[in-house]
Amino acid sequence: MALRTFVKISSVNNLSDARYCAGMQINLMGFCIEENNKNYISPEKFKEITGWLSGLQYVAEFEYSHPENILDKIKSYEGIEFIQVRNELHLNMLANTGYSLILHKDISSLNELNELVNKAGIYSQLGVSILLTSSNLEMDGDLVEKLKEFAAVCSVLLGFGLNANTIIDLLDKTGVKGIAMEGGDEIKPGLKDFDDLAEILETLEIED
Repeated sequence: MALRTFVKISSVNNLSDARYCAGMQINLMGFCIEENNKNYISPEKFKEITGWLSGLQYVAEFEYSHPENILDKIKSYEGIEFIQVRNELHLNMLANTGYSLILHKDISSLNELNELVNKAGIYSQLGVSILLTSSNLEMDGDLVEKLKEFAAVCSVLLGFGLNANTIIDLLDKTGVKGIAMEGGDEIKPGLKDFDDLAEILETLEIED
């Protein structure tokens, strides 16, 4: 079975998440490779996890690292095709390096989203995808319309306001490229609570 939209899973730190999501045919799997992050994955752990997987692409996720350090770290992670950063100033320094780029923006107001919309053409020219998250915005009509405007110009991955009961309607109304969700810690090795993540992915399944 395939999924009806593009899906990225972020902050994967265990084999249970990785194998489940790969089996659900997601598109991108993100790993944090900054040592001070709680979800940090070492080169050895990355190789161990990805050795079980096939059919998807891998994202190196960063919050603070300088592009020079980013490019140096990635050399130890075979198979990385995407770089995700939070600092917009790093995009130009990472352009033309052979990696696809994702800019993670956490927004708290419609005005912040509007500022991004005003730069949508620039993101599109750079080939940058925008991953949007928010801890306080509600998915009302104004927000949906602004997301639709944004998604019409550049590649948008929506990482908030996701609910299994409304996800298909939300995708239709906004026209975003896809969605982004986070993995989580295992309860104990090999045991995971997949309820929230699995409910949305199973809603998105298309029967062959």
